[in-house]
Amino acid sequence: METKNEVIINYSQVDKKVEKLVKNVSLYLHDLSLEYIENEIKKAYLFARDAHHGVMRLSWDPYINHPVEATLILLDLKPDIFTIQACILHDVIEDTPRTYEDILQVFWEEVARICAGMEKLSKVRYLWEERTVGSLRKMFVAMSEDIRVIFVKLSDRLHNMKTLKYHPKKEKQERIALETLNIYAPIADRLWLHKFKNMLDEECFKILFPNDYRQIKRELIESDETMTSFQRNARLEIENILKDTGIEYKVDFRVKSIYSIYKKLKRKNLTKVSDLYDLYGIKILVKDVSDCYKTLWLVHSVWTPLPKRFKDYIALPKPNGYQSLHTTVVGLLRKHRQQPTEIQIKTFDMELRSSIWVAAHFEYKEKGSKIAQDIDWVKQLKDLTENLGNNEFMDSLKIDLFKDRIFVLTPRWDNINLPAGSTPIDFAYEIHTDLWNHIVIAKINGQPSPLDKELKNGDIVEIITDKNKKPNPFYISFVKTTKAKNCIRSFLRNEDRELHIERGREILNNLLEKTGMEKLDKDLTVLKTIDDRIYSVDERIDILEQVGNFSTNPTAIVKKIFKSKNLQYKPKNSQKTPLLHTDNQEEKKTQKDIIIGWERGMPYKVWVCCDEKLSDKIVAYINSKGVITIHNRNCKTLNRLSKDRLLSAYYEGEELNNIIFDINFLFENKIGVLKNLSDILFDMNINTLEILSKREGLDKTGLYLKLEIMDHDYLIIDRFLDRVKFKLWTSLLDFEVKKIGS
Repeated sequence: METKNEVIINYSQVDKKVEKLVKNVSLYLHDLSLEYIENEIKKAYLFARDAHHGVMRLSWDPYINHPVEATLILLDLKPDIFTIQACILHDVIEDTPRTYEDILQVFWEEVARICAGMEKLSKVRYLWEERTVGSLRKMFVAMSEDIRVIFVKLSDRLHNMKTLKYHPKKEKQERIALETLNIYAPIADRLWLHKFKNMLDEECFKILFPNDYRQIKRELIESDETMTSFQRNARLEIENILKDTGIEYKVDFRVKSIYSIYKKLKRKNLTKVSDLYDLYGIKILVKDVSDCYKTLWLVHSVWTPLPKRFKDYIALPKPNGYQSLHTTVVGLLRKHRQQPTEIQIKTFDMELRSSIWVAAHFEYKEKGSKIAQDIDWVKQLKDLTENLGNNEFMDSLKIDLFKDRIFVLTPRWDNINLPAGSTPIDFAYEIHTDLWNHIVIAKINGQPSPLDKELKNGDIVEIITDKNKKPNPFYISFVKTTKAKNCIRSFLRNEDRELHIERGREILNNLLEKTGMEKLDKDLTVLKTIDDRIYSVDERIDILEQVGNFSTNPTAIVKKIFKSKNLQYKPKNSQKTPLLHTDNQEEKKTQKDIIIGWERGMPYKVWVCCDEKLSDKIVAYINSKGVITIHNRNCKTLNRLSKDRLLSAYYEGEELNNIIFDINFLFENKIGVLKNLSDILFDMNINTLEILSKREGLDKTGLYLKLEIMDHDYLIIDRFLDRVKFKLWTSLLDFEVKKIGS
C-alpha cells in the first residue's frame, strides 16, 4: 500500500461496494429512476472519496471504505436518498478541510444539515464526567432536530464496532465499547431498531467479555439442532389448535440475542445456556385484534399459563407504540422442552409497524407522516438538554430517556407517559406544573396512597389539592422526573423574597436559641462577622434569604458564627441521655412529638418489634398503603424492607444532633477524581470536616473523608456512596465506612 504522500490508492474494491449500494437502493426506491439513484450516490461517493483521499484506516483500507460500509448497513432502514448521501459524506466536515458550506453548494440542504449533525455527535465521549456533558447535550439536540442524524450515527458506530479489533490499544477498545453499550445501543432499542441494538450489543460483548462471548457462542452452535427441532414441533402444535378455527395466522420465532443471554445467565446465577427456558420464543401473527384474543384463549385452554407472566400491550401499548399480547405457558413440547415457553400474539399490522417503523418515516414523510415526531421521548429531548444544569444531566439522562416507561391514567382515562418508578407527584407535574404545589394526597385506583408510592402500568391516579398547601422540599428526595425536581427547586427559589427572609430568620433564631445564644436583633449583628469577613446589613439579609429558600445549610451558618467568636458549637440538648427502655419510657414517648420527613403531626404507629424498647435513634417507614411505622434504626425488621421507603424521623428538639463518619476510598490514580468527589459532596450539601489524599503505590490513591451530617439524616451516607459508585465506578477500587460518634 502506498503512503499518504504518494496518494496512489486502489479503490477498485470500494467501487464494487458502491455498485452494490446502487443496486440495493433501486430495489426499494421505486419512485426514482435507476439513473437518478446512480448519479446521486456516485456524486456523494466521489465527493467524499476526494475529500478523504490519501487517508488509510487502521485496517489498511482506504478511509472511504468506512462510510460506504456504514451506508450499506444503513440500507436496512430503507432510507431516502438524502440520508444515503449524508451517510457517505458523514465524516467529511469533521475529518477533512471541506465545510458545511462546501457540501451545501453541491447537495441539498437536508444532506448538509444531517452531516452537520453528525459533526456535532463526533465529539461525544463516554467518560461520565462533567466536561463531557456538553457533547452529550449536542448529541440529543441534534437528534431531536432531525432523527435521521441518529440513523446515520448508529450505522457509523456499528461499522466502527465491527472494525474496532484493529485498534492497537485494548483500553481504547473497551472505552468505545462501553460508550456504545451505554449510549448508542439503548437509543437503538428505544427507536425499535432491535437488529441494530443486538448487533451493537454483540460487538461490545466480544470486546468487554471475550471469554464469555466465545463460550456462549459455542453453546449456541451446539444447540442449533435443538432450536430447529423446537421450531418444527412448535409450529405443528400451534397449527393443531388453530387449523380449524377460521383464523388466518402465521407462526414465527424469535431467538434471544447473545448479550441478552449473557445478562440473564448472570442475573439468574446460571452457567449454561441450556438452563434458560426462554431462549426461544414463539410469535403468532393473526389478522385482527379480535383474533389475537381468540388465539390467546385457545393457547390458555390447551396449555397452562404462568401467573404474572401475561402482558396486554394491545390494551396498554408501550410508550413507543408497540402492541402485542405476551404470555408464558407450560406443557408445550413436553418431549423437547419441559420448561415454560413464551408466546407473543399480535396482528400482521402490529408486526409490520414494529418492523418498518423507521422505513415508514422515510416512505410516508411527504404524505404527512408523524411517526417519528410522535415518539414522546424524542420530542422531550430538546427541552431536557437545554434546561438542565451539567450536574444533573447524566442522572436525568438515565432516568428520563433510557429507563422503561409506564402508562398511568387520569380519572378521565387520559394516558400519561412517565418513567418507571414515578410517583403521584411526578404525575401531578406532568398534568400541570401548579397542581403539585397544592397536593395534599393522591388516590391510586380509588385508594388513598402515600405521595412517594411508585405508580404501576394502568394505575388510575387522582390528585387531591388544597390551595393553602405549600410544597415540601423533602419531596425532592423521591420524585423521579427531572421536570418535577426542577419545578420544586424553582418554586422554592421563586417564592416571595420577604417570605424567604422571614423563614430564614425563624430557622436561625430556633438554632441560636437551642445553643444558648440570643436571637437575631434588628441589624442582624450576630451575622456581621463570619469567616473573618465583615458583612454589610444587605449581605446579612441575603444570608437569611438563602437559609429561607433552602440553598444554604443553617447549621453550617451557626457553626461559622461560633467559630468567629472562638466558641465551641454545642447545642443544649446534644448531651441528652438516650431514651432507653425504662419504667417511664412510655411517658417519655408520649411527651415528645416525632417529626417525620420534616413534617410535624404525621400519623404513625410504633411497630410491635420496637414498641417496648424504642430508643432515641429512630427511623420511619411508609408502606404501600400509606401507613407510617416507627422503628429503632438497628431494628432487624428493616433488613427486609425497601430502603427507598425509609424516612428520617427524630424527636422534636433533637434535630441538631449530628454524626461524624470516617470514609476511606481507594481509587485508581486518575486526574479529576478529587474534583468529582468534591462536587458530589457539594451537590448533596454534606459538610466536610477533613479531606486527605495519599498516594498508594504507583497507580492508586487513597482518599480520607471526615463528614458531618445531621443525626436524623443518616440515610444520606448510603445515598452518597451510591452516587460515588455511579459517577466514579471506573476508578473506585474499594471503600470503608466507619461511624465515629456524635
